[in-house]
Amino acid sequence: MLDYAEKHGIQIEGKKKSGSPYSMDANLLHISYEGRILEDPSREPEEDMWLWTVSPEKAPKRGEYVELEYRKGDIVAVNGRKLSPAKVLAELNRLGGKHGIGRLDLVENRYVGMKSRGCYETPGGTIMLKAHRAIESICLDREVAHLKDDLMPRYASLIYNGYWWSPERKMLQAMIDASQVSVNGRVRLKLYRGNAMVVGRESGSDSLFDTALATFEEDRGAYNQADAAGFIRLSALRMRTAARLRKKLRR
Repeated sequence: MLDYAEKHGIQIEGKKKSGSPYSMDANLLHISYEGRILEDPSREPEEDMWLWTVSPEKAPKRGEYVELEYRKGDIVAVNGRKLSPAKVLAELNRLGGKHGIGRLDLVENRYVGMKSRGCYETPGGTIMLKAHRAIESICLDREVAHLKDDLMPRYASLIYNGYWWSPERKMLQAMIDASQVSVNGRVRLKLYRGNAMVVGRESGSDSLFDTALATFEEDRGAYNQADAAGFIRLSALRMRTAARLRKKLRR
């Protein structure tokens, strides 16, 4: 294939090396690598394999801050600049790659039953995942967030296995879209040597974070500590029942 591309003037990424080249697939979200030494899961990937990200050791010595603005769960602006979804991802790929963020080394379970090792670069996707969970943490009800987390592995598996157009994927999508209506606000992250660290999040009227309930500074009457006693008794009822039974059996 490399010879064919060279003969017909087809510009491709990658270099000819001794032996077979890596198998690489790239799109806006990620680039994947398979083959060569990666077929041995004990071998470390070669540094010159990576095309989008610098090594964290060679990333800038100073961190860089980025602010993402969300509307209904989607990023609509980066550092105050309104961007289309594609341009959002391209910009986060650039920033993440610059700071060595988004390298993954995985052993996957293929649909046909085999295990396969692959390496990925997804700098923008890594930043988006970290930031999205941060904005959801103050906008989503606890049980809604837990239910969504329970269903996301199934959703991801459907897409991974090629079932994007399946009725079950569309059904899950409707639920996910409904969960994102109130996911609005901003997330601030610090990018530094392979890490995307959330340093702040805010959501205005959609935030479920109530400082009157969460404060450690003073008692504002929003939470009665005496309520905890009954809560603890109810939560421990099954364990007290089991303990009494064990005590009877030992007699």
